[in-house]
Amino acid sequence: MQTAQEVLKYIEDNGIELIDLKFVDLYGIWQHCTFHKSLIEEDSFANSGGVAFDGSSIRGWKAINNSDMAMVPDPTTAWMDPFMDVPTLSMVCSIVEPRTGELYGRDPRSIAQRAIDYLISTGIGDKVYCGPEPEFFIFDKVSYGMAGHEGYFFIDSDEGPWNSGEESSLGHKIGKKRGYFPVAPSDMLQDMRTEMLMTMAKCGVPIEKHHHEVAAGGQCELGIKFSDLVHAADYVMTYKYVVKNVARKYGKTATFMPKPIYDDNGSGMHSHMSIWNDGQPLFAGDKYAGLSQTALYFIGGLIKHAKSLLAFTNPTVNSYKRLVPGFEAPVNLAYSAGNRSASIRIPLSGTNPKAKRLEFRCPDASSNPYLTFSAMLCAGLDGIKNQIDPGEPLDVDIYEMAPDELAKIPKAPANLAEALMYLEQDHDFLTVGGVFPEDFITNWVSMKMDGEVKPLSKLPHPYEFELYYDC
Repeated sequence: MQTAQEVLKYIEDNGIELIDLKFVDLYGIWQHCTFHKSLIEEDSFANSGGVAFDGSSIRGWKAINNSDMAMVPDPTTAWMDPFMDVPTLSMVCSIVEPRTGELYGRDPRSIAQRAIDYLISTGIGDKVYCGPEPEFFIFDKVSYGMAGHEGYFFIDSDEGPWNSGEESSLGHKIGKKRGYFPVAPSDMLQDMRTEMLMTMAKCGVPIEKHHHEVAAGGQCELGIKFSDLVHAADYVMTYKYVVKNVARKYGKTATFMPKPIYDDNGSGMHSHMSIWNDGQPLFAGDKYAGLSQTALYFIGGLIKHAKSLLAFTNPTVNSYKRLVPGFEAPVNLAYSAGNRSASIRIPLSGTNPKAKRLEFRCPDASSNPYLTFSAMLCAGLDGIKNQIDPGEPLDVDIYEMAPDELAKIPKAPANLAEALMYLEQDHDFLTVGGVFPEDFITNWVSMKMDGEVKPLSKLPHPYEFELYYDC
C-alpha cells in the first residue's frame, strides 16, 4: 500500500478493528499504541494531523509541561502483525509537532528523512541505499541482576560449549569460533531461523537467506535485501521485533547485545551503502576496487569522522567489548577490498555498476538504525563536499605488520566515553543542513554519559572480586 486511502480501504475490506502504531525511541526500541479503527482517518496520515499522544514519558524526549506530540503513520509500512491474537494492522510512524506539523527534532525516523532531504539539497544525489546485516544470539536461558551488594549474569545455550541443558549429553556442540556454518545436529536453530525469515517476509521485509554465525552459543544472521535509507531502518526494526518474538514462541530468548559472551565473536551490523542520482549509481568507477572518486571521497569522510560517528553506530558500553583485535572486529579505521579487520570493506560485486557499494563494518545492532544510517550518510557527504582523501587502502595482513607501521593506522575508540568525547568535538558534519539538531547532540551525549558510562564506572564488577578481594 502506498496511500492513506489504500490503507483505509484495506482496513474496511478486511474487517480490521485494531491498528497498532509503532515508533522508535532514541535508544532504538520500538514503542507502540493500539487504536480502534474509528480513530484512524485520512487526516491521521498527514503531518498537519496525525494521532496525538503524550511524549513526556518517552526517555530523552519532551518535558511534562510541553508533552503534546503526534504520530504520523507511513502507509508503505503497513502489515498484519503476526504476534497478535486479534487481527491487527501495524504501521510505523514518524513524530511531528502537533501545533506546527513539523518533524520532531529528536525523532530518529524524522532525522533519517531530513538526512535524505539534505542529500538532495546538496545536488550530489537523490537516493541512498542501505543494506544492513544485523547479527544476534539465541539463548535457552538468561538471568541477570545488579544491586549495591550483588551483581551477576547467567547464560545457558544447548548448543554452546558450556551448556548445561539436556542436549549436552548428545555431544553435538559448536566450539568457540566454529559456528560458521555447520549443519544439523550441531546447528539446532535451522527451523527457528526459517520461521523468523518467513515471518519477516510476511511483514514486508525483503528477505534473502539465513545461517548460523561464527560464535558458539547460538549466534545467527538473517539476510535482508538493501532498500532506501528510511525503509532499511524500518526493516531493521521489524527484523528485531520478529526475531525476539519468534524466539520467545520457541521458549528461547534472542538478544542483539554486541558482546554477551566473553572470548568469542560478537554481533555486529555491517552496513552497506551507496548513493544514486537520477537512477544512476555514483560509487562505480575505475579507481581502487572498481570505485569512483566520489566513493573514495565518501570513504574519506567516514574515516575522518569515524571516532565521533561511533557514538551513534556503536552506542553502548558493551559495543566496545566487541571492537577488540582477534575476533574479525573492525578496529582499524581504514578501507580495503578484502581485509575484514578494516572498518570499511569493498565487497565483491561483479561487473554490474549498480551493485558497487561500500560496507562500514563498525556498527552493531544495539544502535538505532535511523541514527546509524543518517550519521554515516552525513559523514560521507562531508567527504564528498570537501574531497577528503581516504589515504592508501589497508590490504596487508595486519598480523604481519611491524608494530611501528601498525601504530600509524588510526583505531576505533576504546570505549563509549571516548566516542562521546569525539562527538562533542566533531559534529558539525551532522548538524549541517539541520539533519541532527545541536540540541539532539547535546542531549545524546548527556543521556549516554549519565545513564550508562558513569553508572557503569561506579558499579563493582564480579571479576574485580577475583582480582582484588584478597588485597
